[in-house]
Amino acid sequence: MSWTSWIVNVIIAIFLAVDAPKRGKRQWLWAILGFFFGAIALGIYLIQTGRKVLGWIITILAIIVYILIFIFAILAAALMMTGYS
Repeated sequence: MSWTSWIVNVIIAIFLAVDAPKRGKRQWLWAILGFFFGAIALGIYLIQTGRKVLGWIITILAIIVYILIFIFAILAAALMMTGYS
């Protein structure tokens, strides 16, 4: 994981920690979820707090990105096992 993704996760965690008490949610729970799961936790939080359209967009895009990363990792591993010739 690059340092930029860590920064994005920290920003998401800070946002969730600040916004959660305003919406009647647990501050530390959402901050920890935001730090470890990033955009998916942010999307689920937005869905639960009534901002459903933006929440679903963020969640679906994050899942698509994670699936693409997983596919590229499998393809890279397959290329390394079979060789580049």
